[in-house]
Amino acid sequence: MRTARFIGGLTTVVLALSLAGGLFTQWIQFALGLAGSTVPAALFLWLVFGVNLTVWFLIGLVRAGDDGARSLARRRRIAAARQPSAVTGASRIRQRAVPATGAERTSGAPRVPTPTLGYARGSAPGGTGGDDVHTPSTALALARAAGDVGLGHSPAVDDTRAAPADTRAERRTPAAAGPDEADAAPARIAVVIPAHNEEPVIGAAVRSALRLFHRWDIYVVSDSSRDATADIAADTGVNVLELLTNRGKAGALEAVISEFDLVNNYDAVVILDADTELDEHYLQGVRRQMEDPRVAAVAGLVVAEWKPWERTLLGRLISAYRDRLYVMLQYLMRFGQTWRHTSTTFIVPGFASAYRTRVLREVDINPKGLVIEDFNMTFEVHRRRLGRISMAPNARAVCQDPFTLGDYVRQVRRWTLGFWQTVRLHGIWPSLFWFALLCYLVEVMFVSVVLLSAAALAVFTALPLVVGDVVLEVGAYASVYESVTAVLPLPVLLVGLLVPDYVLTCVLAALRRRPSYLIYGLFFLPLRLIDSYLILRTLPQAWRARSDGRWNSPGRKAARL
Repeated sequence: MRTARFIGGLTTVVLALSLAGGLFTQWIQFALGLAGSTVPAALFLWLVFGVNLTVWFLIGLVRAGDDGARSLARRRRIAAARQPSAVTGASRIRQRAVPATGAERTSGAPRVPTPTLGYARGSAPGGTGGDDVHTPSTALALARAAGDVGLGHSPAVDDTRAAPADTRAERRTPAAAGPDEADAAPARIAVVIPAHNEEPVIGAAVRSALRLFHRWDIYVVSDSSRDATADIAADTGVNVLELLTNRGKAGALEAVISEFDLVNNYDAVVILDADTELDEHYLQGVRRQMEDPRVAAVAGLVVAEWKPWERTLLGRLISAYRDRLYVMLQYLMRFGQTWRHTSTTFIVPGFASAYRTRVLREVDINPKGLVIEDFNMTFEVHRRRLGRISMAPNARAVCQDPFTLGDYVRQVRRWTLGFWQTVRLHGIWPSLFWFALLCYLVEVMFVSVVLLSAAALAVFTALPLVVGDVVLEVGAYASVYESVTAVLPLPVLLVGLLVPDYVLTCVLAALRRRPSYLIYGLFFLPLRLIDSYLILRTLPQAWRARSDGRWNSPGRKAARL
């Protein structure tokens, strides 16, 4: 079986790369072989690749070299530190056991609480939710009052064997460690999962987090769910907070952080979507990036879930298109934007992000009128100069993309509207971040206009082929048709738009070793047109529309780990 998969993957790589190289070569020859086609060729290349993408890709290459050199130097330092020093008998030092202090004796093995017993209805003792929340169990509340545990924890029992390897290390409070050390290496990390009607996927998301975190460090907030979201989460033994009124994702985050006082009980908080499944190396990747005390937040690297047997043909098309988009935006753009010398990314995606709690104290998580929170939180980090944003491929997570075209349109509209609302809310301030953002805004709007215009011209010039030459007898249409086809004939429009876009898909098919992408890639252009339309459509709406933050989850498929 492994041999068959290897041969199939190798065949896909060879076929896809050969197709990409052949098509691109033929496209260049076709474009330059037409009289006066130099400008259209450059235009179509720009529509696909873009100046921003090219510049940040080149910066990303420089970062890759810098990261490689730093990693090599780090390994050499570690290897040198592990080498035993040669000492003579005269200089040999005898080690003598020193009794541990009280604080040292109690900080060795972490306390592992018993699972919380689901949640109880009523007002929160000392919380902020009042009658609007369902709080954790009464036993937990009594334990808090007795001082046995911190907020969000259950009574301690000796169960250290259940601790995940990444979190079994000594837990020290900020007072026990120096400020720089505590800030650079967060020992205590909480996981927050806001959810609204996520019954099909919440169980898999929690189980995914349980592979890396203790159950008492995981907090699920059910935002007025009408299904079994809260019950499923409670059955796993994690902390559950249930809101009785729909506050939206930002409001739910604000409520759970306040209710459990996470900013004072943890060094960092990981925020997950309810359909996110963490890679086994995610926590290690977050910790590694946060070793740099200047890192305020870590952006997870999203991987599109690929389960074609669970999707319709259209659902597979959407998933494949999203996979290509994620690769382009993350590896070709965001990787360069999150270099230690740049830090200009405008989004820490909310599907799997990590923030230092000192940062969460400063940002406004839930400003009024925004439909989503992740753009706003990222802008807050930049504007308040709270530190840099990091992203590396070692902090990966898988998420579900929409299964239907309607859910896809609603999701993209929500994302783009939230982006424009955040730009409106924060305005402009002099910084490298805003210079990079301005370049992106100008290009994305211009590309959207040109792409939609080119598609409209292609339909316009193809009309005689569909309905016959009768339309050419209309004087107004005939004159415009002659003017358009003299500059951009239909073959140039079709080849110019489709071929460069499809070449990218061929490269992705080789990287992913998925031959089906070679079929789906033929139909990616309509989804790009939908994206472009929504970018332009939501721009004026950002200055008119206001949102209470309430959300409607798209259709889900039950996930299995």
